Amino acid sequence: MVSSWILLLVSVAYAALLFGVAWWGDRRPMYPDRPWLRPVVYSLALAVYCSSWTFYGAVGTAVRNGVGYLPIYIGPLLLLLFGWRIIERLALIARSQNVVSIADFISSRFGRSRRLAALVAIIALIGIIPYLALQYKAVAMSLQVLTGNSGPTGFFSDPALYVALLMALFATLFGTRQVDATEHHHGMMLAIALESVIKLVAMVAVGVFAYVWLSDRNEAVVESVHTLFTGLPPVGFISQTLLSFLAIICLPRQFHVAVVECGDVRDVRRARWMFGGYLVLISAMVLPIATAGVSLFGTGSGVADDSMVLALPLAEGRNALALIAYIGGFSAATGMVIVSSIALATMVSNDLVMPVLLRRSGDHQEAADVASRVLWIRRLAILLLALMAYSYYRSSSNDSTLASYGLMAFAAVAQFAPGLIGGLYWRGASRRGVETGMLLGFATWLYTLLLPAMTMAGWMDAGWVQHGPFGIDWLRPQQLFGMTGWDPLTHGTFWSLLVNAATMMLVSARWRPGVDERLRAAPFLDPYAERPSVAGGWPGHVHVGDLLALASRVVGERHARR
Repeated sequence: MVSSWILLLVSVAYAALLFGVAWWGDRRPMYPDRPWLRPVVYSLALAVYCSSWTFYGAVGTAVRNGVGYLPIYIGPLLLLLFGWRIIERLALIARSQNVVSIADFISSRFGRSRRLAALVAIIALIGIIPYLALQYKAVAMSLQVLTGNSGPTGFFSDPALYVALLMALFATLFGTRQVDATEHHHGMMLAIALESVIKLVAMVAVGVFAYVWLSDRNEAVVESVHTLFTGLPPVGFISQTLLSFLAIICLPRQFHVAVVECGDVRDVRRARWMFGGYLVLISAMVLPIATAGVSLFGTGSGVADDSMVLALPLAEGRNALALIAYIGGFSAATGMVIVSSIALATMVSNDLVMPVLLRRSGDHQEAADVASRVLWIRRLAILLLALMAYSYYRSSSNDSTLASYGLMAFAAVAQFAPGLIGGLYWRGASRRGVETGMLLGFATWLYTLLLPAMTMAGWMDAGWVQHGPFGIDWLRPQQLFGMTGWDPLTHGTFWSLLVNAATMMLVSARWRPGVDERLRAAPFLDPYAERPSVAGGWPGHVHVGDLLALASRVVGERHARR
């Protein structure tokens, strides 16, 4: 076992290192002007995708479901191979439109709708809270494994509480020092890139150790591989691959790093190979670690599947290697929390709080007062987000699998995909269609995935999940309309995305986009053109409202030029 004091010192020292790198990166930006280094930093920053779910949960998933751990890697690889131009288009548009978040992007595409931006921000907040709870759960689990403690007995004795507060402090220091969210956070990107290197080195170190340990135990290896990859069919393989594919552009943190922080669009083409290689390497390490864990501990041994990255070196007396693994897992969790908190805090301030405050004050406040208020709103949002995620972690602590947290978040943010991708390629997509589809799709996600998960955690009576609300059998949230035989994730993903996309198309076909929407949509539909044409052809008639919107837009542009 490792002393808790050593873990505390290591955690504080690591935090100080991150802050020092971020501070130095902001004061002396070293990579933006170096063409050979900039894509490397960008690619490593994209690896913030590999959170503690990847570091710990992938091994646990491999132990439970064999090749069922692969979808979280296959999805991003498919996007990098075949859909990388989506990221390139997003980055081009974000630069030309000064986009600061995924909510800002979607609302800008559909007429600068504040209501749509607020809807995206609310969905992101609710969907990402379980994902943040995953990070706290993973760090708390690693501390319990290394120190030998059975777990927290009270609120103030729970290490996850202090982990949540510490990570909130990191996010505040990294991302709330300037009001202009369009400015690139060079220091943060450099720190996140360093974290990606650290967690990769830690994963490879444990993976190589597991491979060496297995090399002398051929019979055990054969038996373990047979245990891992036979008789355990992957659950929801296709749905998890789809969700992972969409997560690269729909997760707020991934959108922030891949799109908002993209310094040069040419880096996307290089990153598809560098980041893809990173994913291949880190996923390859899962197999020997899972195999060695099953060989050493067996199944049902009492050792948590998600903790085998730490338990394996500990069982062999390699405390130094176990400490390296802890640093890697802490790094994976910290990077995800920092970027997610910054992205969500920006949406809270820009799309939820400030529009209300400015409307009440009449938009006449001094610029300095508004800037100070925005910064404090973001800081408070980061703190409240950390406390809400911690509360979710405490209330659902009986759920022992890390993957369940992450997949639920993936399914939530996937509700952005129809509006986000459809807005890039479909001229007929309208604001009303995207709003209605996203709202109904998210409501379906709540009903089929989040509420059943909260029910299983003991928040509500389980009878409505088993028999349907009011005993209506065809409304059972995990067998909706009598559809049986699917796992809950696949079932919820299918219905939520189907409702979302179908509603968007039907409503958009009924209520076509107006002139103002088509004018604003032009740069999104053809970002490669120097002067994009108006989206959509001449309709043959024009409504008075469209003419007023066009006149208002012309007047606004003239005032802006003055």
